[in-house]
Amino acid sequence: MRRLDASDPGFAAEFDALVNDRRESASDVSADVAAIVARVKAEGDAVLADYTARFDRFDLDASGWSISKEECAAAYDALAPELRGALDLAAERIRAYHAAQRPEDRDYRDAAGARLGARWRAVDAAGVYVPGGRAAYPSSVLMNIIPAKVAGVERIVMVTPTPDGAVNPVVMAAAHIGGVDEIWRVGGAQAIAALAYGTQKIAPVDVVTGPGNAWVAEAKRQLYGVVGIDMVAGPSEIVVVADAKNEPHVIAADLLSQAEHDPTSQSILFTDDGDFADAVAAAVAHVIPALGTAPTMQASWADNGAVIVVPRLADAIPLCDRLAPEHLELAVDAAEADALFAKVRHAGSVFLGRQTPEAIGDYVGGPNHVLPTGRRARFSSGLSVTDFMKRTSFLALDEASLAAIGPAAVALATAEGLPAHALSVQNRLKQP
Repeated sequence: MRRLDASDPGFAAEFDALVNDRRESASDVSADVAAIVARVKAEGDAVLADYTARFDRFDLDASGWSISKEECAAAYDALAPELRGALDLAAERIRAYHAAQRPEDRDYRDAAGARLGARWRAVDAAGVYVPGGRAAYPSSVLMNIIPAKVAGVERIVMVTPTPDGAVNPVVMAAAHIGGVDEIWRVGGAQAIAALAYGTQKIAPVDVVTGPGNAWVAEAKRQLYGVVGIDMVAGPSEIVVVADAKNEPHVIAADLLSQAEHDPTSQSILFTDDGDFADAVAAAVAHVIPALGTAPTMQASWADNGAVIVVPRLADAIPLCDRLAPEHLELAVDAAEADALFAKVRHAGSVFLGRQTPEAIGDYVGGPNHVLPTGRRARFSSGLSVTDFMKRTSFLALDEASLAAIGPAAVALATAEGLPAHALSVQNRLKQP
Protein backbone atom coordinates (compact mmCIF):
# COMPACT_ATOMS: atom_id res chain seq x y z
CA MET A 1 0.00 0.00 0.00
CA ARG A 2 1.38 3.40 -0.97
CA ARG A 3 1.14 6.31 1.45
CA LEU A 4 1.55 9.66 -0.27
CA ASP A 5 1.50 13.18 1.11
CA ALA A 6 0.77 16.10 -1.19
CA SER A 7 3.15 18.28 0.83
CA ASP A 8 6.16 16.05 0.10
CA PRO A 9 8.63 17.31 -2.57
CA GLY A 10 8.36 14.12 -4.59
CA PHE A 11 4.57 13.91 -4.54
CA ALA A 12 4.03 14.98 -8.14
CA ALA A 13 6.23 12.21 -9.51
CA GLU A 14 4.75 9.61 -7.15
CA PHE A 15 1.21 10.56 -8.08
CA ASP A 16 2.08 10.51 -11.78
CA ALA A 17 3.27 6.93 -11.33
CA LEU A 18 0.00 6.03 -9.59
CA VAL A 19 -2.08 7.57 -12.38
CA ASN A 20 -0.07 5.85 -15.09
CA ASP A 21 -0.08 2.40 -13.53
CA ARG A 22 -1.59 -0.16 -15.90
CA ARG A 23 -3.41 -2.85 -13.96
CA GLU A 24 -4.84 -4.70 -16.92
CA SER A 25 -3.51 -8.19 -17.57
CA ALA A 26 0.09 -8.07 -18.73
CA SER A 27 -0.36 -11.08 -20.98
CA ASP A 28 -1.09 -10.28 -24.61
CA VAL A 29 -4.13 -12.33 -25.52
CA SER A 30 -4.92 -10.56 -28.79
CA ALA A 31 -3.45 -13.26 -31.06
CA ASP A 32 -5.23 -16.05 -29.17
CA VAL A 33 -8.52 -14.18 -29.30
CA ALA A 34 -8.15 -13.45 -33.01
CA ALA A 35 -7.69 -17.18 -33.65
CA ILE A 36 -10.76 -18.06 -31.56
CA VAL A 37 -12.89 -15.46 -33.32
CA ALA A 38 -11.77 -16.68 -36.74
CA ARG A 39 -12.62 -20.28 -35.85
CA VAL A 40 -16.08 -19.40 -34.59
CA LYS A 41 -16.80 -17.36 -37.70
CA ALA A 42 -15.72 -20.24 -39.94
CA GLU A 43 -17.00 -23.28 -38.04
CA GLY A 44 -19.74 -22.11 -35.69
CA ASP A 45 -21.23 -24.47 -33.10
CA ALA A 46 -18.53 -27.12 -33.40
CA VAL A 47 -15.99 -24.63 -32.05
CA LEU A 48 -18.25 -23.64 -29.15
CA ALA A 49 -18.63 -27.30 -28.19
CA ASP A 50 -14.87 -27.87 -28.47
CA TYR A 51 -13.90 -24.92 -26.26
CA THR A 52 -16.65 -25.66 -23.73
CA ALA A 53 -15.43 -29.23 -23.33
CA ARG A 54 -11.85 -28.02 -23.03
CA PHE A 55 -12.26 -25.10 -20.64
CA ASP A 56 -15.58 -25.69 -18.85
CA ARG A 57 -15.27 -29.48 -18.73
CA PHE A 58 -18.72 -30.49 -19.91
CA ASP A 59 -20.39 -31.70 -23.09
CA LEU A 60 -22.90 -29.27 -24.55
CA ASP A 61 -24.56 -31.91 -26.68
CA ALA A 62 -25.02 -34.25 -23.72
CA SER A 63 -25.92 -31.65 -21.07
CA GLY A 64 -27.84 -29.17 -23.20
CA TRP A 65 -26.86 -25.96 -24.97
CA SER A 66 -29.42 -23.68 -23.43
CA ILE A 67 -31.30 -22.89 -20.24
CA SER A 68 -35.05 -22.55 -20.66
CA LYS A 69 -37.33 -19.80 -19.40
CA GLU A 70 -39.12 -22.45 -17.34
CA GLU A 71 -35.90 -23.41 -15.55
CA CYS A 72 -35.26 -19.73 -14.77
CA ALA A 73 -38.78 -19.27 -13.42
CA ALA A 74 -38.35 -22.36 -11.23
CA ALA A 75 -35.06 -21.00 -9.90
CA TYR A 76 -36.79 -17.73 -9.01
CA ASP A 77 -39.61 -19.53 -7.22
CA ALA A 78 -37.12 -21.63 -5.25
CA LEU A 79 -35.21 -18.66 -3.84
CA ALA A 80 -35.40 -17.85 -0.16
CA PRO A 81 -38.02 -15.10 0.29
CA GLU A 82 -35.49 -12.56 1.57
CA LEU A 83 -33.20 -13.03 -1.44
CA ARG A 84 -36.11 -13.03 -3.88
CA GLY A 85 -37.36 -9.80 -2.35
CA ALA A 86 -33.90 -8.24 -2.61
CA LEU A 87 -33.66 -9.10 -6.32
CA ASP A 88 -37.16 -7.76 -6.93
CA LEU A 89 -36.34 -4.50 -5.14
CA ALA A 90 -33.10 -4.12 -7.11
CA ALA A 91 -34.92 -4.76 -10.40
CA GLU A 92 -37.67 -2.27 -9.54
CA ARG A 93 -35.18 0.50 -8.74
CA ILE A 94 -32.96 -0.22 -11.75
CA ARG A 95 -36.00 -0.22 -14.05
CA ALA A 96 -37.34 3.07 -12.66
CA TYR A 97 -33.99 4.83 -12.96
CA HIS A 98 -33.39 3.67 -16.52
CA ALA A 99 -36.95 4.43 -17.67
CA ALA A 100 -36.14 8.11 -17.11
CA GLN A 101 -33.18 7.78 -19.51
CA ARG A 102 -35.31 7.06 -22.59
CA PRO A 103 -34.61 9.90 -25.01
CA GLU A 104 -37.42 11.81 -26.71
CA ASP A 105 -37.85 12.08 -30.47
CA ARG A 106 -37.53 15.57 -31.97
CA ASP A 107 -39.57 16.99 -34.87
CA TYR A 108 -39.57 20.75 -35.51
CA ARG A 109 -39.20 23.51 -38.11
CA ASP A 110 -36.39 26.00 -37.99
CA ALA A 111 -36.28 29.65 -39.06
CA ALA A 112 -35.63 28.70 -42.71
CA GLY A 113 -38.80 26.60 -42.78
CA ALA A 114 -36.93 23.28 -42.89
CA ARG A 115 -38.39 20.37 -40.99
CA LEU A 116 -35.78 18.40 -39.09
CA GLY A 117 -35.29 16.22 -36.05
CA ALA A 118 -34.34 12.75 -34.88
CA ARG A 119 -36.08 9.48 -34.08
CA TRP A 120 -34.84 6.94 -31.54
CA ARG A 121 -35.35 3.20 -31.99
CA ALA A 122 -34.04 0.17 -30.10
CA VAL A 123 -31.68 -2.29 -31.74
CA ASP A 124 -33.33 -5.52 -32.83
CA ALA A 125 -31.25 -7.86 -30.66
CA ALA A 126 -28.82 -7.48 -27.76
CA GLY A 127 -26.38 -9.97 -26.27
CA VAL A 128 -25.45 -9.94 -22.59
CA TYR A 129 -22.31 -11.68 -21.34
CA VAL A 130 -22.55 -13.00 -17.77
CA PRO A 131 -19.31 -14.42 -16.29
CA GLY A 132 -19.22 -17.75 -14.50
CA GLY A 133 -17.05 -18.91 -11.63
CA ARG A 134 -15.78 -16.26 -9.19
CA ALA A 135 -17.49 -13.40 -11.02
CA ALA A 136 -21.02 -14.87 -11.37
CA TYR A 137 -23.03 -11.88 -10.20
CA PRO A 138 -26.84 -11.81 -10.50
CA SER A 139 -26.71 -8.04 -9.96
CA SER A 140 -24.85 -7.68 -13.28
CA VAL A 141 -27.58 -9.71 -14.98
CA LEU A 142 -30.15 -7.13 -13.89
CA MET A 143 -27.91 -4.17 -14.73
CA ASN A 144 -27.43 -5.38 -18.32
CA ILE A 145 -30.82 -6.87 -19.17
CA ILE A 146 -33.15 -4.26 -17.69
CA PRO A 147 -31.80 -1.26 -19.66
CA ALA A 148 -32.16 -3.31 -22.85
CA LYS A 149 -35.76 -4.14 -21.94
CA VAL A 150 -36.51 -0.51 -21.12
CA ALA A 151 -35.02 0.52 -24.48
CA GLY A 152 -37.46 -1.81 -26.23
CA VAL A 153 -35.07 -4.48 -27.51
CA GLU A 154 -37.19 -7.34 -28.86
CA ARG A 155 -34.64 -10.16 -28.44
CA ILE A 156 -32.22 -10.33 -25.51
CA VAL A 157 -29.71 -13.18 -25.53
CA MET A 158 -27.59 -14.14 -22.53
CA VAL A 159 -24.41 -16.19 -22.77
CA THR A 160 -22.78 -17.56 -19.65
CA PRO A 161 -20.22 -20.29 -18.99
CA THR A 162 -21.31 -23.08 -16.67
CA PRO A 163 -18.04 -24.71 -15.48
CA ASP A 164 -18.42 -28.45 -14.88
CA GLY A 165 -22.03 -28.03 -16.01
CA ALA A 166 -23.03 -26.18 -12.84
CA VAL A 167 -25.63 -23.43 -13.30
CA ASN A 168 -25.89 -20.61 -10.76
CA PRO A 169 -29.57 -20.59 -9.64
CA VAL A 170 -29.49 -16.94 -8.52
CA VAL A 171 -28.19 -15.89 -11.94
CA MET A 172 -31.05 -17.87 -13.50
CA ALA A 173 -33.54 -16.16 -11.19
CA ALA A 174 -32.16 -12.74 -12.14
CA ALA A 175 -32.51 -13.64 -15.81
CA HIS A 176 -36.15 -14.49 -15.15
CA ILE A 177 -36.77 -11.14 -13.44
CA GLY A 178 -35.02 -9.26 -16.23
CA GLY A 179 -36.98 -11.03 -18.94
CA VAL A 180 -34.20 -12.57 -21.02
CA ASP A 181 -35.33 -14.44 -24.15
CA GLU A 182 -32.47 -16.93 -24.65
CA ILE A 183 -29.67 -18.28 -22.46
CA TRP A 184 -26.76 -20.20 -23.98
CA ARG A 185 -24.27 -22.12 -21.83
CA VAL A 186 -21.13 -20.86 -23.53
CA GLY A 187 -18.53 -18.36 -22.37
CA GLY A 188 -15.19 -16.82 -23.21
CA ALA A 189 -14.11 -15.04 -26.37
CA GLN A 190 -15.92 -17.72 -28.37
CA ALA A 191 -19.27 -16.64 -26.89
CA ILE A 192 -18.67 -13.03 -27.92
CA ALA A 193 -17.80 -14.19 -31.44
CA ALA A 194 -20.96 -16.31 -31.56
CA LEU A 195 -23.08 -13.29 -30.62
CA ALA A 196 -21.34 -11.15 -33.23
CA TYR A 197 -21.34 -13.52 -36.21
CA GLY A 198 -23.99 -16.04 -35.26
CA THR A 199 -23.68 -19.81 -35.44
CA GLN A 200 -25.96 -22.62 -36.50
CA LYS A 201 -27.81 -22.41 -33.17
CA ILE A 202 -27.27 -18.81 -32.04
CA ALA A 203 -28.56 -15.98 -34.23
CA PRO A 204 -26.37 -12.85 -34.26
CA VAL A 205 -27.13 -9.72 -32.24
CA ASP A 206 -26.53 -6.01 -32.78
CA VAL A 207 -25.00 -4.99 -29.43
CA VAL A 208 -22.98 -6.94 -26.85
CA THR A 209 -22.64 -5.80 -23.24
CA GLY A 210 -21.42 -7.24 -19.96
CA PRO A 211 -18.18 -7.79 -18.05
CA GLY A 212 -15.67 -10.59 -18.54
CA ASN A 213 -12.04 -11.62 -18.30
CA ALA A 214 -9.18 -10.44 -20.50
CA TRP A 215 -10.21 -12.76 -23.36
CA VAL A 216 -13.79 -11.51 -23.29
CA ALA A 217 -12.67 -7.87 -23.17
CA GLU A 218 -10.28 -8.41 -26.09
CA ALA A 219 -12.97 -10.19 -28.12
CA LYS A 220 -15.28 -7.21 -27.64
CA ARG A 221 -12.49 -4.88 -28.71
CA GLN A 222 -11.77 -6.89 -31.85
CA LEU A 223 -15.42 -7.32 -32.81
CA TYR A 224 -16.47 -3.71 -32.33
CA GLY A 225 -17.83 -2.67 -35.70
CA VAL A 226 -19.29 -6.09 -36.37
CA VAL A 227 -21.43 -5.42 -33.30
CA GLY A 228 -21.78 -2.50 -30.95
CA ILE A 229 -20.29 -2.88 -27.46
CA ASP A 230 -20.78 -1.12 -24.16
CA MET A 231 -17.11 -0.68 -23.28
CA VAL A 232 -13.84 -2.54 -22.81
CA ALA A 233 -13.72 -2.78 -19.03
CA GLY A 234 -10.69 -3.41 -16.85
CA PRO A 235 -10.18 -4.05 -13.12
CA SER A 236 -12.53 -2.42 -10.62
CA GLU A 237 -11.53 0.73 -8.76
CA ILE A 238 -12.78 3.02 -6.01
CA VAL A 239 -11.60 6.41 -4.78
CA VAL A 240 -12.87 7.62 -1.39
CA VAL A 241 -12.57 11.24 -0.26
CA ALA A 242 -13.15 11.29 3.49
CA ASP A 243 -12.59 13.52 6.50
CA ALA A 244 -11.76 12.49 10.05
CA LYS A 245 -15.40 12.62 11.15
CA ASN A 246 -15.82 9.15 9.63
CA GLU A 247 -15.18 5.93 11.52
CA PRO A 248 -11.94 4.40 10.18
CA HIS A 249 -13.40 0.89 9.99
CA VAL A 250 -16.33 2.18 7.91
CA ILE A 251 -14.03 3.73 5.31
CA ALA A 252 -11.80 0.65 5.40
CA ALA A 253 -14.77 -1.53 4.42
CA ASP A 254 -15.64 0.87 1.59
CA LEU A 255 -12.11 0.57 0.20
CA LEU A 256 -12.17 -3.21 0.48
CA SER A 257 -15.55 -3.46 -1.27
CA GLN A 258 -13.69 -3.11 -4.56
CA ALA A 259 -10.43 -4.74 -3.50
CA GLU A 260 -12.24 -8.05 -3.05
CA HIS A 261 -13.23 -8.21 -6.72
CA ASP A 262 -9.80 -9.08 -8.07
CA PRO A 263 -6.11 -8.80 -7.15
CA THR A 264 -5.77 -6.12 -9.84
CA SER A 265 -8.55 -3.93 -8.39
CA GLN A 266 -7.56 -0.58 -6.91
CA SER A 267 -8.70 1.30 -3.79
CA ILE A 268 -7.50 4.82 -2.99
CA LEU A 269 -8.26 7.08 -0.01
CA PHE A 270 -7.85 10.88 -0.02
CA THR A 271 -8.06 12.62 3.34
CA ASP A 272 -6.92 15.89 4.90
CA ASP A 273 -5.94 14.27 8.20
CA GLY A 274 -2.73 12.25 8.57
CA ASP A 275 -3.82 10.51 11.76
CA PHE A 276 -7.08 9.45 10.11
CA ALA A 277 -5.12 8.13 7.12
CA ASP A 278 -3.06 5.94 9.45
CA ALA A 279 -6.17 4.80 11.30
CA VAL A 280 -7.87 3.71 8.07
CA ALA A 281 -4.75 1.84 6.94
CA ALA A 282 -4.67 0.05 10.30
CA ALA A 283 -8.39 -0.75 10.04
CA VAL A 284 -7.87 -2.24 6.56
CA ALA A 285 -5.13 -4.49 7.94
CA HIS A 286 -7.46 -5.53 10.76
CA VAL A 287 -10.52 -6.21 8.56
CA ILE A 288 -8.87 -8.18 5.75
CA PRO A 289 -8.09 -11.39 7.72
CA ALA A 290 -11.67 -11.53 9.04
CA LEU A 291 -13.32 -11.80 5.63
CA GLY A 292 -13.61 -14.74 3.25
CA THR A 293 -12.09 -12.85 0.33
CA ALA A 294 -8.93 -12.05 2.30
CA PRO A 295 -6.34 -13.37 -0.21
CA THR A 296 -7.80 -11.31 -3.04
CA MET A 297 -8.14 -8.17 -0.90
CA GLN A 298 -4.64 -8.51 0.49
CA ALA A 299 -3.10 -8.74 -2.96
CA SER A 300 -5.16 -5.83 -4.29
CA TRP A 301 -4.41 -3.57 -1.31
CA ALA A 302 -0.71 -4.41 -1.19
CA ASP A 303 -0.11 -3.98 -4.91
CA ASN A 304 -2.54 -1.23 -5.89
CA GLY A 305 -3.93 0.45 -2.76
CA ALA A 306 -3.01 3.99 -1.75
CA VAL A 307 -3.67 6.46 1.06
CA ILE A 308 -3.07 10.09 0.10
CA VAL A 309 -3.00 13.05 2.49
CA VAL A 310 -3.89 16.46 1.03
CA PRO A 311 -3.98 19.91 2.70
CA ARG A 312 -7.72 20.34 2.08
CA LEU A 313 -10.32 17.93 0.71
CA ALA A 314 -10.98 20.34 -2.16
CA ASP A 315 -7.37 19.73 -3.23
CA ALA A 316 -8.25 16.06 -3.78
CA ILE A 317 -10.75 16.74 -6.55
CA PRO A 318 -8.28 17.71 -9.32
CA LEU A 319 -6.28 14.59 -8.38
CA CYS A 320 -9.45 12.48 -8.55
CA ASP A 321 -10.14 13.91 -11.99
CA ARG A 322 -6.73 12.76 -13.15
CA LEU A 323 -7.57 9.25 -11.94
CA ALA A 324 -11.07 9.45 -13.52
CA PRO A 325 -12.19 6.60 -11.25
CA GLU A 326 -14.93 4.08 -11.86
CA HIS A 327 -16.42 4.84 -8.41
CA LEU A 328 -15.94 8.00 -6.34
CA GLU A 329 -17.21 8.29 -2.76
CA LEU A 330 -17.44 11.71 -1.14
CA ALA A 331 -17.76 10.67 2.51
CA VAL A 332 -18.33 14.08 4.07
CA ASP A 333 -21.29 16.13 5.31
CA ALA A 334 -24.06 16.56 2.74
CA ALA A 335 -23.42 20.22 1.95
CA GLU A 336 -19.70 19.65 1.50
CA ALA A 337 -20.36 16.58 -0.63
CA ASP A 338 -22.47 18.68 -3.00
CA ALA A 339 -19.79 21.38 -3.12
CA LEU A 340 -17.08 18.84 -3.94
CA PHE A 341 -19.29 17.06 -6.47
CA ALA A 342 -19.82 20.34 -8.31
CA LYS A 343 -16.08 20.40 -9.01
CA VAL A 344 -15.81 16.76 -10.19
CA ARG A 345 -15.30 16.43 -13.95
CA HIS A 346 -14.37 12.77 -14.47
CA ALA A 347 -15.91 9.80 -12.63
CA GLY A 348 -18.05 6.85 -13.63
CA SER A 349 -20.44 7.20 -10.69
CA VAL A 350 -20.33 9.39 -7.58
CA PHE A 351 -21.68 8.51 -4.12
CA LEU A 352 -22.55 11.53 -2.00
CA GLY A 353 -22.36 11.76 1.79
CA ARG A 354 -21.44 9.54 4.71
CA GLN A 355 -24.43 7.20 4.35
CA THR A 356 -23.95 6.30 0.66
CA PRO A 357 -21.50 3.41 0.32
CA GLU A 358 -20.56 2.41 -3.20
CA ALA A 359 -21.86 -1.10 -2.50
CA ILE A 360 -25.43 0.24 -2.52
CA GLY A 361 -24.84 1.29 -6.11
CA ASP A 362 -23.70 -2.22 -6.98
CA TYR A 363 -27.10 -3.62 -6.06
CA VAL A 364 -30.14 -1.50 -5.28
CA GLY A 365 -29.28 2.16 -5.85
CA GLY A 366 -30.76 2.37 -9.34
CA PRO A 367 -27.97 3.84 -11.52
CA ASN A 368 -26.08 1.28 -13.53
CA HIS A 369 -23.01 -0.38 -12.03
CA VAL A 370 -21.46 -1.17 -15.43
CA LEU A 371 -19.00 1.74 -15.49
CA PRO A 372 -15.84 2.86 -17.30
CA THR A 373 -12.54 1.83 -15.70
CA GLY A 374 -8.88 2.56 -16.38
CA ARG A 375 -9.38 6.36 -16.61
CA ARG A 376 -11.94 5.91 -19.39
CA ALA A 377 -14.44 8.04 -17.44
CA ARG A 378 -12.61 10.96 -19.08
CA PHE A 379 -14.48 10.19 -22.30
CA SER A 380 -17.16 7.57 -21.64
CA SER A 381 -20.14 6.87 -19.39
CA GLY A 382 -21.77 3.97 -17.62
CA LEU A 383 -24.16 1.58 -19.35
CA SER A 384 -27.51 3.19 -20.14
CA VAL A 385 -30.68 2.73 -22.14
CA THR A 386 -29.13 4.59 -25.08
CA ASP A 387 -26.46 1.88 -25.44
CA PHE A 388 -29.31 -0.29 -26.76
CA MET A 389 -30.75 2.39 -29.05
CA LYS A 390 -29.72 4.34 -32.11
CA ARG A 391 -30.75 7.76 -33.35
CA THR A 392 -31.89 8.39 -36.92
CA SER A 393 -31.93 12.02 -38.00
CA PHE A 394 -34.32 13.32 -40.66
CA LEU A 395 -34.74 16.42 -42.79
CA ALA A 396 -37.59 17.65 -45.03
CA LEU A 397 -37.41 20.78 -47.24
CA ASP A 398 -39.91 22.52 -49.43
CA GLU A 399 -39.14 24.97 -52.24
CA ALA A 400 -38.90 27.93 -49.89
CA SER A 401 -36.58 26.30 -47.35
CA LEU A 402 -34.42 24.82 -50.12
CA ALA A 403 -34.12 28.26 -51.66
CA ALA A 404 -33.07 29.64 -48.28
CA ILE A 405 -30.23 27.22 -47.54
CA GLY A 406 -29.49 25.50 -50.88
CA PRO A 407 -27.17 28.15 -52.40
CA ALA A 408 -24.83 27.80 -49.42
CA ALA A 409 -24.67 24.04 -50.02
CA VAL A 410 -23.81 24.68 -53.69
CA ALA A 411 -21.02 27.04 -52.68
CA LEU A 412 -19.55 24.58 -50.18
CA ALA A 413 -19.77 21.62 -52.58
CA THR A 414 -18.04 23.66 -55.28
CA ALA A 415 -15.29 24.68 -52.85
CA GLU A 416 -14.74 21.02 -51.95
CA GLY A 417 -14.45 20.01 -55.61
CA LEU A 418 -17.60 17.87 -55.62
CA PRO A 419 -19.60 19.02 -58.67
CA ALA A 420 -22.22 16.25 -58.48
CA HIS A 421 -23.09 17.39 -54.97
CA ALA A 422 -23.54 20.93 -56.25
CA LEU A 423 -25.55 19.77 -59.27
CA SER A 424 -27.90 17.73 -57.08
CA VAL A 425 -28.92 20.92 -55.30
CA GLN A 426 -28.77 23.19 -58.35
CA ASN A 427 -31.21 21.00 -60.28
CA ARG A 428 -33.85 21.71 -57.65
CA LEU A 429 -32.99 25.38 -57.36
CA LYS A 430 -33.50 25.74 -61.13
CA GLN A 431 -30.11 27.46 -61.25
CA PRO A 432 -27.75 27.29 -64.26
